[in-house]
Amino acid sequence: MKSHLLLLSTLSLALAGCGGGGGGSAATQANSAAGANGNSSSSALSANPNATFGCAAPAISAGSGSAVISADTPSADGTRIFASGSTFQLAFTTNAPSADTLNWSITDTVGRVAASGSTAVPSGSKTITLNCTSTLAGYFAASGTLAQNGGQLPQAGTRPVGIATFGVMPNLSGVVPAVSYAHQEQHRFGMQGANDNGSLLAALGIGSTIDDRQLSTMEPNAANTFNPSTSTLDPFYKSGNVMRLIRLDGIPAWASNTGAFQDDTGVPKDLSYYQNYMSRVGTESNAIRTTYFPQQSANYYQVTWEPNQMWTDTDANFIALYQSVYQGIHSTDPHAVVMGPADAFPSLTTTRLKRLAPLGFGKYIDGVATHGYYDAGTSPSHPPERYDSDPSTASGSLRGQMRNLRAEMATDYRSGMKLFSTEAGISYDLGSSYGPNYPSANVLYAQAAVAARMHIITLGEGADQTYVFYGADYPNEVGYGTFFDLNDAQGAFGATNISPKPVAMAIGAMTRALDGTNTLGPVNGTPTGVYAYAFQQVGNGAVITALWAHSNNVWNASAGFSSTYSVPYSLTVDAPGTSGTVQVIDMMGNASSANYSNGTLTLTLTEAPLYVVSNNASVAKANATVPAGYAGS
Repeated sequence: MKSHLLLLSTLSLALAGCGGGGGGSAATQANSAAGANGNSSSSALSANPNATFGCAAPAISAGSGSAVISADTPSADGTRIFASGSTFQLAFTTNAPSADTLNWSITDTVGRVAASGSTAVPSGSKTITLNCTSTLAGYFAASGTLAQNGGQLPQAGTRPVGIATFGVMPNLSGVVPAVSYAHQEQHRFGMQGANDNGSLLAALGIGSTIDDRQLSTMEPNAANTFNPSTSTLDPFYKSGNVMRLIRLDGIPAWASNTGAFQDDTGVPKDLSYYQNYMSRVGTESNAIRTTYFPQQSANYYQVTWEPNQMWTDTDANFIALYQSVYQGIHSTDPHAVVMGPADAFPSLTTTRLKRLAPLGFGKYIDGVATHGYYDAGTSPSHPPERYDSDPSTASGSLRGQMRNLRAEMATDYRSGMKLFSTEAGISYDLGSSYGPNYPSANVLYAQAAVAARMHIITLGEGADQTYVFYGADYPNEVGYGTFFDLNDAQGAFGATNISPKPVAMAIGAMTRALDGTNTLGPVNGTPTGVYAYAFQQVGNGAVITALWAHSNNVWNASAGFSSTYSVPYSLTVDAPGTSGTVQVIDMMGNASSANYSNGTLTLTLTEAPLYVVSNNASVAKANATVPAGYAGS
């Protein structure tokens, strides 16, 4: 994971985005349903009978461009994600040498047709604009071709041929009760790779990003050049909507023992100066918090970044580094939470904590930060549950690693310490590359399901916050982006011309379901291959249970990632003898009502997570196990 860091300074049958059809490429799903008169068809893919997707008859105007056919769904904010029920434009541009017919289709995450149609198009360059409206939430891929002259939508940057992608945000008002936040950090989701893109962060439900206060960033050339009384705050944060995780690793050449920049490979040459610098960071950060984030109870600082790959100095000097930071920050910020060590895997963080505990490391951290990777290739083929089926390897799964980390914190450090996972993402499979025919729709579906499950497990096993990685696709590490970069075929850092992948919309649904909750923990007694985590909204609110099933046998790149594998499961949602109704939300944020009897809800679980909203917290608490040392908020 370090190479990208160095570059950074029921209910399954009709629930959209869950089970249902296969995972074939959306480019092959065109449906010429309505002749050549400009009509379109629409269909409801959600169990909610009121969820629909439809497009009005198109308007034709002069076009531009040289491709036989192309398409876009432009949005004013650049995200290509639209509010539920709003009207947006799907615009095809055609260049037919003679009069022809455009056949178009819009499909969901697993290739099911949401809307389709056909319309006559004159010769020459024309733009065919459809005004569409959807109350069906999730990821969608538009495709089109000309009946006589063929063609398919061209590749755009890291997005493959055949599709133009967009998203519709879920509207869960009235489904997930609104949360009243006593403290702003009760929001549970952060993100890397989209700093300053407020529209993207809002669409994905993100509450925090990482703000650089490394010595190498603030004083790159000389000592005493950072003045905490002079505002260096990115204006983006001044709205107070998105909080800061304050990053501290990085030593400039002038302060380094090596005479070159180092990302905390060892202590700086003057720890006393380093402590002084950190006191100035504390002064600035405390002023920022009180001015722009008055509902945030503390500032959160991360001292090192994946030291498992960088640190070459002694353990004694590692603790000395933390001591200088801790004492400097706490001397000026009375509400500081100093965190570390942020190794790449929870297991690596556990190993370091265990080794450093007898040396007094616990005196210099207020909380623990880790990265949430669990395998050398977190990807669709390497899901977080991969090692759970064999007891001899279960400790290596994400669930096992998180449990061991929380246990170590409670045993050798302090119960109730905060735990943040400050980076975790799902790439495409190792060895893959961006290209005209990759990724397939099946790979994109799998990435979405695995990413959502990764963050649910992280929270369900005791993390207070988890950070999504990354914004748009970037070079070298293929596919980590939650968005396609539409300009650069290999991706580029800071891309702004983007369109969503399924993973973006799955994250947006997950945050809307689980933000503002406390973790009740894994549900007791689930059978092998079934995963269920219970959460409760702060202030003794509604219970949200996230559930899915996983089998290694149906989940691999060569045979495909199954969207139809299913397991029956009964979830206890109320007291014995009671009956009633709960809400069930699919992976893309579509909600439906479901009846339960004798306190039990019968579900059909797939590899795509569901969220069940219920109200009997005492039953949920009795049927779940709180992670070791987890205190919540």
